[in-house]
Amino acid sequence: MTTKFDELLGRFHAYLASVDDALVRDAVARIDWDMPARVLEPHPLGCLHHLDRAAELAPAQAKPLVQLLAKQRNDFRWGQTYGEADFGKAFLDNYGWLEVFGTRGHFANDEVAAGLLILGPEIVYPDHHHVAEEIYIPLTGGTEWRMGEGDFRKRGAGEVVHHASNVNHAMRTANEPLLALYIWRGGPLAQKSDIAATMAQGRG
Repeated sequence: MTTKFDELLGRFHAYLASVDDALVRDAVARIDWDMPARVLEPHPLGCLHHLDRAAELAPAQAKPLVQLLAKQRNDFRWGQTYGEADFGKAFLDNYGWLEVFGTRGHFANDEVAAGLLILGPEIVYPDHHHVAEEIYIPLTGGTEWRMGEGDFRKRGAGEVVHHASNVNHAMRTANEPLLALYIWRGGPLAQKSDIAATMAQGRG
């Protein structure tokens, strides 16, 4: 019997398979999609109300995935890496992620982690870095992304954003929320990101 979790993994895979990008194609080809399921208790978060708007904004190829997320939002185990002491209450109230598969996701995978990130409107995700290589695909447009010493640059829905290992990066939303698909590989899959020293000095 197909469960809502199987459907989530299926739609996640189907969307990734539709992305015409060499880096994404390579990542998808390297994943063993026959993953064992985990039994996890649901853990809703306050940021999930942004999924309604994300479902309206998502491009056609991503709508099946985003609509499922919005409909079944309270059935999944959402998480937060940070606490209020890290970035403040406003950030925490508008931030969360769902690991579809990985070392702590709904499906077990010790080689790669992938899932979805939510940021509400008018939120800055400050400069941070981690060992794992990261591939992001925003499913809503309008968010600005920065990498290394570069400037913030607005990215469209479906545009692939690549962060190499230990490269600082940041995001800031405007008047719309961000829903982004992510893939982590090549490093600790449950690592809390390091906040860049420049951020502690007030940059970004």
